[in-house]
Amino acid sequence: MKRRTFVKGTAGVTGGLTVAGCLGGSGGGDGTTEETTSESSGEGTTGEDTTTEGSASVEGPIVIGSDIPYPPFEFRKESGELTGFDVDIAKALFEEEMGLGYEFQQTGFDTIIGSLKNDNFRIIMSAMTINDERAEEVDFSDPYFTAYQTVAILKNGNVSKLEDLKGETVAVQKGTTGEGAAEELKKEFGGDLTLDSYDQITGAFNALLNNQASAVINDNTVNAKYVNEQDGVVFLEGEGEAAEKGKNAPPYLTLTVEEYGIAFRQDDDDFRKQVNEALAAIKDSGRYDEIYAEYFESSGN
Repeated sequence: MKRRTFVKGTAGVTGGLTVAGCLGGSGGGDGTTEETTSESSGEGTTGEDTTTEGSASVEGPIVIGSDIPYPPFEFRKESGELTGFDVDIAKALFEEEMGLGYEFQQTGFDTIIGSLKNDNFRIIMSAMTINDERAEEVDFSDPYFTAYQTVAILKNGNVSKLEDLKGETVAVQKGTTGEGAAEELKKEFGGDLTLDSYDQITGAFNALLNNQASAVINDNTVNAKYVNEQDGVVFLEGEGEAAEKGKNAPPYLTLTVEEYGIAFRQDDDDFRKQVNEALAAIKDSGRYDEIYAEYFESSGN
């Protein structure tokens, strides 16, 4: 399910950005602060068992570790309600398909894998890219989203091509593949690039808007949210990795092509298999596409 992805400019998502901007870096803690939403545990399902044929029973609610806010994947509306693409996918998987309650627990992204391994929650759903380094510590579900690392810049700034970032400062979020892409770019520049890493992506964009950084390197759909809602922020243009790999690339520079997955402890194979079955079911039924359309514009598959 490869798509060109653009964030969809809906009123609900716009409200989430207002809240995220106010929260700043508050989500970068030790991964133990619980954030449970009333909508996340379906009525009559919390604590129930579900059994998939040939697999062990699983008891809910399923506690999900997530870095909040990270719009449009997980963020709070002005009302305080937790929403986002990952949140709606969790509802479709656990409540609708598996008959389980679930709840989200807020944690800093740079500590999220350690918190999973310490049993602070059952799984990670946090726009997490599947890569070899992480796969040494966790097991991933089948991919459920395609993303690209991209560069957001100021419309009237002094950066018009990637090489213009030499000698400049770029802002990233700690522990993300955006930070990794920036580190690779720094190597390409012979070290002539300064990286400022923030606990939350909102901190990185505040740095850009306050002229403390010349660019933000981050996932395309998250960057698109700020591009859509801030008149002075645009994507750095170019073809990049997606075009080189023959992907149906978006019309801006892509540094990487990535797949998101749900992360599990390495001793949780039965549950991972059940979640993969539920993921396949919501794709086959069209439920995945319904949720996707709520948050993203798409062109092609």
